[in-house]
Amino acid sequence: MSHSIAQIRDNTTRARHLMQRSRQQNFAVGAFNIDNQETLIAIARAAQKTNSPVLIEVSDGEVEAMGLENVRDLVDNYKEEYGVEMYINLDHSPTVEGCKKAIDAGYEFIHIDISQANHDASEEEIIAKTKEVVEYAMFTGALVESEPHYFGGSSNLHEEDIDYEEIKKTFSTPEGARAFVEATGIDTFAAAIGNLHGKYPVPKELDIELLKHIRSAIGCQISLHGGSGTPLHYFEEAAKVGVSKININSDMRFVFRTTLEKVLADNPKEYAVVKLMPTVYEAVQKVVEEKIAAFGSAGKAI
Repeated sequence: MSHSIAQIRDNTTRARHLMQRSRQQNFAVGAFNIDNQETLIAIARAAQKTNSPVLIEVSDGEVEAMGLENVRDLVDNYKEEYGVEMYINLDHSPTVEGCKKAIDAGYEFIHIDISQANHDASEEEIIAKTKEVVEYAMFTGALVESEPHYFGGSSNLHEEDIDYEEIKKTFSTPEGARAFVEATGIDTFAAAIGNLHGKYPVPKELDIELLKHIRSAIGCQISLHGGSGTPLHYFEEAAKVGVSKININSDMRFVFRTTLEKVLADNPKEYAVVKLMPTVYEAVQKVVEEKIAAFGSAGKAI
């Protein structure tokens, strides 16, 4: 069901207040990807159990699979059923058109990522298209997030080690962050400080000192993508520094698949798969609760 403009603006105002609270109270909000209803149930139950605000996010492929309006309706339904503070984030949208559609559908958070589709996109193109989304979002009040260059990795299980000497070449700088924020007017800057999309065989290492310098350089919110596979103490430190949003995907996907494989193997004669799914989303829920505890967002919902 489509939202009225008044409803959308009320939701985005609440979303903006959440980001303000996160800065004032030094916690980060978890942004958790979904590509099925079971994962959404797991996140909603974790949010209810911990009394934590959460963002449900969908990437371009997940939108294509589930439907932009369908995701809006599902989130609204579970938000009401579980009585939780829950918003939607469009994650890494590669086009201005996709962002505009999500804004029209009432998504409270919009991530425009031109370099996702074109890794060689110029800074001028990225800035121009990001500004277009920022201006369009003013009508509903949706918060816009972006970054000035391609962010590495993929939301999958990787077998290779992390080449940090190569990754450091793409780290954000305080000066670059300030210039990009001033040029675009974004609400949230996606920082690169060692965070990397996907789950790797070695733990990720975040440069917290660099994060502190970036925090001092810009006044808007800061997000961290690629949170899966990161030692939890980094999240605790990042939240204290002033990160407001942390994205999690691969950790949930890994637990979802491995748990499902085990449940299917243990029940070879059960063809009503829906009967097996509670074990799966209980496992995913534990992952979400673990992240919420590290982010410091438990008990912060309104």
